Amino acid sequence: MSDEGRLRWRCRRGMRELDQLLGGWLDARYAQADESARAAFADLLEQPDPELWRWLQGDGASSDARFRRIIDEIRTRDRV
Repeated sequence: MSDEGRLRWRCRRGMRELDQLLGGWLDARYAQADESARAAFADLLEQPDPELWRWLQGDGASSDARFRRIIDEIRTRDRV
């Protein structure tokens, strides 16, 4: 299985909204992301669902700047 395939599997969480948000970044940004962003995304997927959900809803922020960058991209992806 490719790295992207493993990440896609790891994007599957216990919450459909998280699945869609994380999988959306993978679909939209992963292919053109640099190695550091790809590594940060893989590390982000190690975080617990409640934390991810809080950050993605804008209720608090990660102390890791790498995560904040990806979370900001996810939160603004479909905004005009």
